[in-house]
Amino acid sequence: MTSAPLAARLGRPGGPLFFPVTAYGPDGSVDLGTYRTHVRRGIDAGAAAVFACCGTGEFHALTPEEFEACVRTAVEEAGGRVPVLAGTGYGTALAVRYARLAEAAGADGLLAMPPYLVVAGQEGLLRHYREIAAATALPVIVYQRDNAVFTPETVVELARTEGVVGLKDGLGDLDLMQRIVSAVRAEVPGDFLYFNGLPTAELTQPAYRAVGVPLYSSAVFCFAPGIALAFYRALEEDDRVTAERLLDGFYRPFVELRAQGRGYAVSLVKAGVRLGGLDVGEVRPPLHEPAEDHVKQLAQLVERGHALLEGDGR
Repeated sequence: MTSAPLAARLGRPGGPLFFPVTAYGPDGSVDLGTYRTHVRRGIDAGAAAVFACCGTGEFHALTPEEFEACVRTAVEEAGGRVPVLAGTGYGTALAVRYARLAEAAGADGLLAMPPYLVVAGQEGLLRHYREIAAATALPVIVYQRDNAVFTPETVVELARTEGVVGLKDGLGDLDLMQRIVSAVRAEVPGDFLYFNGLPTAELTQPAYRAVGVPLYSSAVFCFAPGIALAFYRALEEDDRVTAERLLDGFYRPFVELRAQGRGYAVSLVKAGVRLGGLDVGEVRPPLHEPAEDHVKQLAQLVERGHALLEGDGR
């Protein structure tokens, strides 16, 4: 399947890729009304795509029924304005089930996360993702991280697989990524999408762009869309002054704060959304809430980031 239509839509000028958090009510159940508001605000702020129920959206914590309801809500709220992609994962049988639920809910594509628990060889990984791709008509982006790490040869085979249209990298090995991009370019005609999927991808995106990875996920966009959008535009316009000002004054300190607790790549982001006035609830176990002092530091960082955009944050 060609990636051209999806590539064109994901590359809409002026928009980062939005990975919304999943909202929960006071009783811990999914709050679709608040989730809808969160998705709408992200699209209105300039997101190029919505990636529903992925890592930031706590895919691991959702039942199949909750997953389908969230994806359907995101699709309804997007209304065709931007593509909606949904996460899928676990073992092959469950990944296929989630893929079909996403298709039934109207999703435009899938982000296939690593299989659950096992460390598989290249042959098994290739079979796993090929079965996911064959299960629906949706284009599939494969997420490389943790126990799903690919050789360049395997990515070439993935790129040749009907339905697989891209690779998202959450590993951070730029040498490997350069070899993957080069191998696919040499062996497979046509477009293949590449994404930087590291937590707080903005910090490494200048380096990823240099090896041919133009797209990236932005968790910061969930709670500080103005900052995320300004950085995105600075990269697009080669405005190094603005990009470096935000990297030095906001993104690097945010990454250092995020490193203070396990699971903060999700829970700290969710806290940031609450700081912005939208009560999306707490994270579900096994994640935990960030420390109160860390939330205060996040509030100060967001304030500083906005000050940097006004030119008085240094």
